[in-house]
Amino acid sequence: MTPREVLDFAKKNEARQLDLRFTDLPGLWQHVSYPITQLKEESFEEGFGIDGSSIRGWAAINESDMLLIPDATTVMMDPFTDVPTLVMVCEVIDPITRQHYERDPRWIAKRAENYLHTTGVADTAFFGAEAEFFIFDNISFDQNQHEGYYFIDAEEGRWNSGRRENNLGYRPRYKEGYFPCPPMDHYQDLRAEMVETLIQCGLNIECHHHEVATAGQCEIDQRFDTLVKSADNMMLYKYVVKNVAYQYGKSVTFMPKPLFGDNGSGMHVHQSLWKEGKALFAGDGYAGLSQMALYYIGGLLRHAQALSAIIAPTTNSYKRLVPGYEAPVNLAYSRRNRSAAVRIPMYSSSPKAKRVEFRPPDPSANPYLAFAAMLMAGLDGVINKIDPGESLDKDIYDLSPEEMKNVPSMPGSLEEALTCLENDHSFLLKGEVFTEELIETYIGYKKKAEADAVRLRPHPYEFALYYDI
Repeated sequence: MTPREVLDFAKKNEARQLDLRFTDLPGLWQHVSYPITQLKEESFEEGFGIDGSSIRGWAAINESDMLLIPDATTVMMDPFTDVPTLVMVCEVIDPITRQHYERDPRWIAKRAENYLHTTGVADTAFFGAEAEFFIFDNISFDQNQHEGYYFIDAEEGRWNSGRRENNLGYRPRYKEGYFPCPPMDHYQDLRAEMVETLIQCGLNIECHHHEVATAGQCEIDQRFDTLVKSADNMMLYKYVVKNVAYQYGKSVTFMPKPLFGDNGSGMHVHQSLWKEGKALFAGDGYAGLSQMALYYIGGLLRHAQALSAIIAPTTNSYKRLVPGYEAPVNLAYSRRNRSAAVRIPMYSSSPKAKRVEFRPPDPSANPYLAFAAMLMAGLDGVINKIDPGESLDKDIYDLSPEEMKNVPSMPGSLEEALTCLENDHSFLLKGEVFTEELIETYIGYKKKAEADAVRLRPHPYEFALYYDI
């Protein structure tokens, strides 16, 4: 839409509030609201002033003034507000220089798309992310100087099978929640409403289903789109899923590993490059891939350990990425094999459907940073012709310890991942997509606010292990 069309859209929908949204460095949507009368055509150039000093990972107090410039192409009506509210995603602008703010994750994603054009390799990068989540009925947690705990409950949780009151059975067994029909799948109707709302908001939804874990693990799949648009869609996806569940008195979490002893939530990311309407990943190589696609895989695998700090960016991520289980910690590629970090889906023989799926990411990632970083790693592989090595079509869990020595793996902790990013990030600096200052800020924030904060606190299980020593 043009600015004039946005104003007409607001009038047609009787909007009374304007809600402007942007994303902080860790990846949460932030917003500020105005009476709709504050929106003018000139607002799309002049913007709206905000204080950026309290936004996580953003400016210091002495450089806190920022402008939000609405992106007219992202306009929609909020489906959850009682007062009719027009929503737009914004660009973040420095009011002094009138340049894009370097720490705005959405601008980093746009720079990645711009860099792709300058390379001549392709003109379009498509991303399709499959973000899993849990639906809980009750969650309580606290951490202070003398206690630390969490309690999770879900009507569908297998642990409730022994409950005496109001117990009708039909709960997925641990690791057996994939694709059961109702009544075992408690959330068919709730997911269907989530899907209807997502479609109403403009997303193209392909399917939805129960996932492997008990206690309401689900997945709703979106159709692929261009990099920035896919990241915008992921932010909207999270917003809608959380709010629909909340309206029903339930809570959704995209935390990658909330339950011990059952599957965690991943965000498998399908990727492909196109040029002038032609799919570039289809060819006559392994699994129907082109040499370009194999080099792209080589880049993902070469830089996967550094990428991990961005695509699996929480301490909890490494409760999911544990060797010896189903998580894709092994840095190898394979057709069909989901135990490899990179999988080549074989559902269709169409060249347009040829893509690579990177499986280590999880939905705690900031999608703008994650998609941009993966594209930069893949492009580094293409430009420098990085050989991905031999494919691994065996069941990785049947390999001997000696054979596994030749298969590198993802880092085992956020601290290790951040060190990997410190040591390997020059590929992110190409085209000034990421900057040295941004990477330093990101690593510093993650170390202080998350890695060190968790490391300094006693873990509840330590009492079970050590209290009586």
